[in-house]
Amino acid sequence: MSVVREGSGGLFDRIEQALGLTPMRATPVAGGCVGEVFRIDLQDGERCVAKVDPCASGTLDLEGRMLEALAPHLPVPAVLHAAPDLLVMEFLEGSSDFSPGAERHAAELVAALHEVGADRCGFDHDTLIGGLPQVNPWEDSWLTFFAEHRLIGMARQCREHRRIDGAMFERVARLADRVGDHLDEPSRPSLLHGDLWAGNVLSQGDRITGFLDPAVSYGHPEIELAFTTLFSSFGQAFFDRYDELRPIAPGFDEERRHLYNLYPLLVHARLFGGGYVGSVDRTLARFGC
Repeated sequence: MSVVREGSGGLFDRIEQALGLTPMRATPVAGGCVGEVFRIDLQDGERCVAKVDPCASGTLDLEGRMLEALAPHLPVPAVLHAAPDLLVMEFLEGSSDFSPGAERHAAELVAALHEVGADRCGFDHDTLIGGLPQVNPWEDSWLTFFAEHRLIGMARQCREHRRIDGAMFERVARLADRVGDHLDEPSRPSLLHGDLWAGNVLSQGDRITGFLDPAVSYGHPEIELAFTTLFSSFGQAFFDRYDELRPIAPGFDEERRHLYNLYPLLVHARLFGGGYVGSVDRTLARFGC
């Protein structure tokens, strides 16, 4: 792994201006879908994380706002500085290897987050998922919100960027028209992290140390649970503990999670194409579209 030392110019200058502390070293690390990420060693021995987005239309300040929205409810890195092209955050120790105890702790934290509710679905501003626009207009109906602003909205992005063709877009639209045949309204919309896979969660031992890279909105908590199954982020210990705290209705594993996961599959198809388009195709076929 390469290390950027003193003399990295503008990045060090901006961090020093923002924090009043002198950066000594920047080490590239993996993380996020936007720009570059560095672990910054500071002169006082502390560390922070800097995300840098050189694009003129940077959105890192929006990521900062999402972290601040979650901060009262989840362990997330404190935002030290947020601008469209630079986000500086607290450095959190941990890895994405989860013991059964850490899975249970994650379930407790996520269940508590889902107790934070709103009267409608959406959010007070648009957010991001994987660096892509995620629109959040307020809607009284979760079924309408999920159909229009998740399935059709992301399928439209896929079509516009030639990840899917018009025929597949129409198949998504037909399924969106019928989501009420498979899904129910929540008793109350829940606050969602929105991008809950293993790479966005850190643990040490049996404790979760932080949640990263959110895609915040209010919606049905099952869409959050479904996403954790897409890449097998958590195992049975997580679901058993969550179910103790917030019982999961029958039929989730057999049917509903597959429909909810069509949204992140469309996100991945938009970002990466390839096999994810095939996964979208198979999900549509599963629901007769």
